[in-house]
Amino acid sequence: MPSFRDSGNRPILHGMSGWTYLAILLGILWVPLSGASAQDRSGDPSNHAWIKEIEKVFIPSDQCKQCHDRHYEEWKGMREQTPDLKTFGRVDGALLHGTALTSPVFKTVLGVWLQTGPTVDEQRRCLACHAPAVTVFPQHTEKIIAQVLSEKPKRRGRHAGKQPGVEGIGCSSCHLIDSVEDNPTDYPTFRINPQKAMFGPYANAEDNLVHPSKQSDVYRGAQFCASCHFSKVKDVTMATLPGQILQGTICQDCHMEQSTGSSTSRRGSLTRPIGRHWFQGIVIPGIMLSNRNLQAEWFSRVDIDVQQSGHSVDGVVLVRNGSLPHMFPGGDPVLKQFFVTVTVKDADGHVLGSSQEHFGLPFEQILRGPIPNPLVNGGTTRKVPFSIQVTEGAMPRFVEATLRYALIPEPGQALLDQYLLTLSSERDQRAAKEILVDYASQRLLTFRTKSLQSDP
Repeated sequence: MPSFRDSGNRPILHGMSGWTYLAILLGILWVPLSGASAQDRSGDPSNHAWIKEIEKVFIPSDQCKQCHDRHYEEWKGMREQTPDLKTFGRVDGALLHGTALTSPVFKTVLGVWLQTGPTVDEQRRCLACHAPAVTVFPQHTEKIIAQVLSEKPKRRGRHAGKQPGVEGIGCSSCHLIDSVEDNPTDYPTFRINPQKAMFGPYANAEDNLVHPSKQSDVYRGAQFCASCHFSKVKDVTMATLPGQILQGTICQDCHMEQSTGSSTSRRGSLTRPIGRHWFQGIVIPGIMLSNRNLQAEWFSRVDIDVQQSGHSVDGVVLVRNGSLPHMFPGGDPVLKQFFVTVTVKDADGHVLGSSQEHFGLPFEQILRGPIPNPLVNGGTTRKVPFSIQVTEGAMPRFVEATLRYALIPEPGQALLDQYLLTLSSERDQRAAKEILVDYASQRLLTFRTKSLQSDP
């Protein structure tokens, strides 16, 4: 966290009385301390040289808007306020990369996780995808975290009253990437080239007086997105997604809807296929419902192999994902939780017994060591054994298996209380608790019921 210091030694005038000397001395010590603190809270950009240092490399997106207004408005969520987005989107604008650092959900989850005592390197690892600038400026990790945890973490702007701050995922964050690492286990795998050139998919980018433009093939590959969304694919170094139905498809084909136009607002600019920059996802349900291939390839499903022996119902739940290497739900590869629940019922639907297996890390273990594999990778099957005892005389008739998910772990009560103490008001505490309850709640993904006896 930023520290505040006094202004150092200052010359003191001679010929003063003792009380005058003491009063001035106290004033010298007090004014810089209180003044620096007040300036920092008010967001005076002159006290944030570290922000200017970062922005020399990661140009603020509002400067890109001058030429790339369409992509800027899509990135910021100003264009695509569709009924689906308004109805099914979340408070943090889950589709918008521009909310990666300012989301109240990220602020809350980060605040809870920090109470577990992560090292500075673990904090940098967490921020690497939400604020890629830390991969170039790791020395500013704690300052960026302090920005996120502030009451109003806003991106630096030109209008009075806005707090200064670095962007999370802005235009520069993605378009300074020129390649990805070959090591699929060291996440994230993107490589930022902190020069003046902006990279993109086009070989014949037009010359301009603002920045040089260069082509990188990684912008037409799945490995570009998989640098951060690495739980979605089997191999984060592959350019395409293998699959029987969607072979050769890349992330951008679905999540950057293709249209024809110009990537700049400059008159006479080249017209060609371009991708939208609002990154539509599963919270737009029409994408799933209108495409049977996606339903077949994407959606996780469960089957049950079961046998009954005496007072025990034993078996295996088979959790399967399609050949498309895509894990549902959500783009986050670290926080998601999955719950496989098996319930034995009689003919009237009364529960005779149940068991549950939980997959996912608690807050205390997140980013401590290797990131575990997802519950089930695309094209594979996860076997979850179960054994449920029923009382003597009970007549088991059905076995039901459900697959549920939560977007974040549920913090323990002690951890939750510790985090709430860091918040300055009851209103902030209520908002944080609502977010944690919402995002840690289990939601049904799919289920299967199997009969233990044949029908008469």
